[in-house]
Amino acid sequence: MGVPVVRIRVLVVDDHRIFAESLAAALAAEPDVDVAAAGSGPAALRCLERAAAEGRRYDVILVDAELGTLSSGGGRMASGPVPVPAPSSGESTPVDGLSLVAGVRSGQPSARTVVLAEKDDPRRAALALQAGASGWVAKDCSLQRLLAVIRGVLRDETHLPPALLTGVLRELTAARKHRTESERLVESLTPREREVLRCMVAGLGRKAVAERLFLSPHTVRTHMQNVLGKLGVHSTLAAVALARRAGVGPAELAGDVVERGGQLA
Repeated sequence: MGVPVVRIRVLVVDDHRIFAESLAAALAAEPDVDVAAAGSGPAALRCLERAAAEGRRYDVILVDAELGTLSSGGGRMASGPVPVPAPSSGESTPVDGLSLVAGVRSGQPSARTVVLAEKDDPRRAALALQAGASGWVAKDCSLQRLLAVIRGVLRDETHLPPALLTGVLRELTAARKHRTESERLVESLTPREREVLRCMVAGLGRKAVAERLFLSPHTVRTHMQNVLGKLGVHSTLAAVALARRAGVGPAELAGDVVERGGQLA
């Protein structure tokens, strides 16, 4: 009897269904690869959910860098991941590539994601790595190169084309510097102002913040103005973006009941 082959479970996700199915067929010719294809982000989410429910999670997910942009009219992609909708949300809900990468890292941290790109883009590649991708590979690379990357990321290797290394390192360094500056600004806030900022990150308006923190709306307005001034921004959206760069998470909204005696600060 021979030694059992350890099979690698791969999911190919690409809006171009013919490309996804063709690549899946090529990978399926390998004796140690089991592969499936999904023609959209929502379809990929359903595949991942179904596999997890059946106890057969995917090892590597190959994600199109331009996933979710075919019906966007050529509009510019967002600069970072957006929340990934639930698989049951349907085909009409767009899911971009970075969002899918971030969702996989959050929901299935043992899986590895590799981004398939038509062109080298240091900024997008850096964003992909920050979202949790383990590699960035050209779509027109050889099958053997792609297989080497798939097997490499399962050994916790990070794969980037040599031509992208300098640009990606520059982008990551700039992002780290930007984050450091954002962290410094957030640290200038008082504890109460940080509480208000976390509520802003959670999407709460002035009245909701007042009710949550047992403050008067006037006091909340003053705190919000102080937050904007100290962060050097002119809108709530800008404050939230800066807070996220600094690693500030949203205030917990569920099951968070605090008895404070109803006193105003």
